[in-house]
Amino acid sequence: MSSQPSPIPSSADLARYLEQRGELGKPWMWHLLRLSKLQEAKDSMDPDSYLEQLHQAHADLMRLGNFWAGREEEVFTGRYQPSTLVEPLPGSPEDR
Repeated sequence: MSSQPSPIPSSADLARYLEQRGELGKPWMWHLLRLSKLQEAKDSMDPDSYLEQLHQAHADLMRLGNFWAGREEEVFTGRYQPSTLVEPLPGSPEDR
């Protein structure tokens, strides 16, 4: 019994899905959407231009660093749990 792979959603479907789930505030989701749009445009792009765009997307993703550190549950399982630590607003008297 072989299983069929799931179809890859279009970037428009992915954007709608992310918006409905409230996921558009997460930078790694923006990268997922960016890669989806790049994959759709691949056939109409010059190969060198495609590679350049792909390298730029990779570099931007790497600049996020270990964004997931301390947020593994949210990032890798999709389960959000608010932090117990409440940070003061930047510039407020309570800000360090």
